[in-house]
Amino acid sequence: MSLKVLGRVTSINVRKVLWLLSELDIGFEREDWGLPLRDPKAAEFLKLNPNAQVPVLIDEAFVLWESNAILTYLAHKHGAFVPADPKARALVDQWLYWQLGELNPAWGYAVNALLRRNPAYTDEQRVAESVARWTRMLGILDGQLSKHPYVAGESFTIADIAIGLSSHRWFSTPVPGRTSFAAVEDHYSRMQARAAGAPWLTVETP
Repeated sequence: MSLKVLGRVTSINVRKVLWLLSELDIGFEREDWGLPLRDPKAAEFLKLNPNAQVPVLIDEAFVLWESNAILTYLAHKHGAFVPADPKARALVDQWLYWQLGELNPAWGYAVNALLRRNPAYTDEQRVAESVARWTRMLGILDGQLSKHPYVAGESFTIADIAIGLSSHRWFSTPVPGRTSFAAVEDHYSRMQARAAGAPWLTVETP
């Protein structure tokens, strides 16, 4: 096949791409990369992505990395799950950038401590700070989803894929005293109900 995804399915960022490809009903090959399966610091992988991170998309001779960039590329190429209107499209981009720049960094310490049980992450104060920041970010998302059924407005877009997987991490992590967010929970349930999303929103893998 001309389309290939490099990355392990336990990666949240690889799952974004696999979910979208399923929504698009596009055939592709997937090759395991990423520890502990295959070291992305190998020379052959670094030639494709010098950051040694998954996923990498190979579309014939075109190579692309960064999961949200891959989502955007595939959505535009196939004319699906991204609005044609520039302002509506910018809102999708806004939430994709927010997911990477604000939401994901908030959970880093908490996920390593509470979900992965990494012995290097045992500082209770830092866990609490991470949970507090994560909760703040979820409050922002809940406010948006209380006004619209989908992350960027009235229709399902690639932003819902990125955010749906982030929500999955929240619900999969044993967060002490977890705050309830009704709109986030409703959106997450609807993402789980999508045939293409369901396989990636079941059991969490650290």
